[in-house]
Amino acid sequence: MRRKDKEITDRDVIDSIINESLFCRLALSEEDRPYIVPLSFGYDGTALYFHGAAAGKKIDILRKNSNVCFEFDNDGEPIQSDKGCDWSVRYKSVIGYGKAQLLEDMDSKLRALDIIMKHYSEKSFAYPEKTVEKTAVIRVDIETVTGKMSGYK
Repeated sequence: MRRKDKEITDRDVIDSIINESLFCRLALSEEDRPYIVPLSFGYDGTALYFHGAAAGKKIDILRKNSNVCFEFDNDGEPIQSDKGCDWSVRYKSVIGYGKAQLLEDMDSKLRALDIIMKHYSEKSFAYPEKTVEKTAVIRVDIETVTGKMSGYK
């Protein structure tokens, strides 16, 4: 990282940024062409979980290339100045890389769906088996992750 003064090295702080985020931007690559999609997610400390339709561009790309990049950001706001070139932004962000895989067995899918729902609610949920069978559930095993913040003391 070029700006070491903005780097977050404490994994607990990185985890808190992820846990406070509402969405994750997942970047994929198809034949050297980037594709990024914002998704709701779950996080268990070592992996990210996503769900969605079992067919579509995201699934097609992941079947060909499991390498992904992901991004989270929160607490962003402009820091104004009287001079245009002195403006800045206050933010916290996390970027990481990992390998994605589609979960196939029912137990793994149900566990992942529970992790996703736990991110947004303290309630417990039951999932109709037929719906889960038709749902794509993705696990991204995190390989590397970095954090950055600006505008905080």
